[in-house]
Amino acid sequence: MGPQWLLRITPPVFSITSLKSNPSSPNSNNNPPPPRKIICQWNKVGRILARDNLVDCAPLIQTLGRKRMSHVAHQLLLEMNSQGLIPNTCTLSALMLCYADNGLFPQALAIWEEMLYTTSFMPAIQVVSKFMDACGKMGHFHLVNKILDQVILHRFNLLPQVYPVAISCFGKHGRLDLMENTLKEMVSKGLPIDSATGNAFLRHCSILGSLTEMENAYARLKRSRHLIEEEGIRAMSLAYIKEGKFYKLGAFLNGVGLGRTNLGNLLWNLLLLSYAANFKMKTMQRLFLKMLDSGFLPDLTTFNIRALAFSRMSMFWDLHLSLEHMKHEGVVPDLVTYGCVVDAYLNRRLGRNLDFVLNNMNADDSPLVLTDPLVFEALGKGDFQSTSEAFVEFKRQKKWTYRQLIAVYLKRQFRKNQVFWNY
Repeated sequence: MGPQWLLRITPPVFSITSLKSNPSSPNSNNNPPPPRKIICQWNKVGRILARDNLVDCAPLIQTLGRKRMSHVAHQLLLEMNSQGLIPNTCTLSALMLCYADNGLFPQALAIWEEMLYTTSFMPAIQVVSKFMDACGKMGHFHLVNKILDQVILHRFNLLPQVYPVAISCFGKHGRLDLMENTLKEMVSKGLPIDSATGNAFLRHCSILGSLTEMENAYARLKRSRHLIEEEGIRAMSLAYIKEGKFYKLGAFLNGVGLGRTNLGNLLWNLLLLSYAANFKMKTMQRLFLKMLDSGFLPDLTTFNIRALAFSRMSMFWDLHLSLEHMKHEGVVPDLVTYGCVVDAYLNRRLGRNLDFVLNNMNADDSPLVLTDPLVFEALGKGDFQSTSEAFVEFKRQKKWTYRQLIAVYLKRQFRKNQVFWNY
């Protein structure tokens, strides 16, 4: 297949003469080297492969696309034609994506349709996915549907792969209605909903839809007898947390099944969080003991969920026991743990007693935050943690320790509490 058809259906977006006459044009990209020079340079380093007049310069086209130089890519096509070289399918696919990523959809569609209709070209599903995603980013969802219909019509064996790609594209860009319609169409053609598609559908509904839409998607996933995966659990949990539906969160987690060891402590931690967020301390404690009895070892997030609840409720004895348990299990505290201690003591004006606790902790370690971010969605961040994160971010040139951060924070609190009288 020669490149003449491609030159005929994809007129140059930027003519060579216009680029030469207007070097200050933003598309000239600071006067890039001419196509012939680029071809020679890439030939020298072996980045352009030619065999039987078929040329593979897909990496070069991809580089030009990332640099927003689609006009140079087209000029390269002209130069290859003048030298009697024929771009192979990898090069044409790269050129198609280069056009699409730069918003030149008529040119991209022209390449796509010509390859699809007149050759034995079998598009890689990764290429189709990137093409659809480029269309979705620009809001051209009718083009996504058009690409889907064309694949269905001309490459029927790609159906099981292309439907999930289209569903993911619609969901990623917020079109839940189109995602729902595509899923129904997929089912109507007798194609089963696999685990990846079902979980992707659920995840997008959790992030962008209502709780009702999310719960309907989860019910559909359960009917298909696929297990919900970690990303889906996190997305649904975050949706419940944002709406303050902690009872529903607990019911959902119990329904998933707390015995799934492949998820680590995620389910138990989220269930503890659902009670900690409502400060149901006795239930949280009973659940923690049940977790231990079930053979799950608490991790840093487990301990910090409890520590945050104890700190907010000024339950010093339970907080100290939790710190001792952490030490016994070999779990190293992070900035969240120290924040629980500092905030609890300062809220009760017991700052002078902080050394009693800090002497039993590794206060000379460098500060880190290793707690699951979902904890902060439900319980927020303490004042010490928020202040310390901002301070470390602002004073990057120094290597901080927990002890130094606490000293700076105490000094700040002391100054804030001073009352100055003007006479």
